[in-house]
Amino acid sequence: MNRLRQVSVAIPFLTCLLVTGGKSVHAYGARDFRDDHKTQIQGLALPLNSMDGLEVKGIDDAGGEPVKIQSEVASYRGRRAVRIVNDDGPAGTVSGGQVLAIVKASDFKDGTIEAEVAGFPRQGAKPSTRGFIGIAFRVQDHGSRQGSRRGSQYEAFYLRMTNGRADDQLQRNHSAQYVSQPDYPWNRLREENPGVYESYVDLVAGAWTRIKIVVSGRRAQLYVNGADQPCLIVNDLKLGETHGPVALWTGSDTEAYFSNLTIR
Repeated sequence: MNRLRQVSVAIPFLTCLLVTGGKSVHAYGARDFRDDHKTQIQGLALPLNSMDGLEVKGIDDAGGEPVKIQSEVASYRGRRAVRIVNDDGPAGTVSGGQVLAIVKASDFKDGTIEAEVAGFPRQGAKPSTRGFIGIAFRVQDHGSRQGSRRGSQYEAFYLRMTNGRADDQLQRNHSAQYVSQPDYPWNRLREENPGVYESYVDLVAGAWTRIKIVVSGRRAQLYVNGADQPCLIVNDLKLGETHGPVALWTGSDTEAYFSNLTIR
């Protein structure tokens, strides 16, 4: 078919914009002329002033559930936003707990993801907590698997919010991070390839911070606060050229806020 007709997709539980186009982003629940159960779309815009359409899932490094998760909509610094608190438990216990809030209407391969995020260590967190917040993409196997210890597979960029203005330069150099779970967590990447999958970027803990992720094939770039140049470049995404949902991401012992997500 030489010309694609514009298709209007209504998703009642999300306030979003859907426009037919050529990007590798899909919406579930609509008909495509090339596929019976997906429609290819150009853009998805979510203000994130509701939990509707988000599937919240907690995992730890062993594939189990973190100690405690709070997920809700709350007012933060002048706006309504999705709030996720990842509680890793009493000081001295470490689960490596992560939380994914999967955008169920998304199926992302290549394109651009943007969001505004704010994060900081939760009240009562361990002194080593940095405030971990970011975006996961190409999420795989986000349904539960009985007895699995691997948890979800995904690529992600995240920020260590308190590192951005730390007094120690080495700590600053660990401000932005790429991971590919579960096989390439941050510690493995740092040990095997020091400095390759993390970098410095100026951050203020608790402040609204705009992040942009640009993905093409096995290459991804992270931009922060409208910068013209990326602060982190990855040329070998570990899951290869796959596709899957986008998700809001938080790390252990973090209070995180998310607003104005766009996928195109």
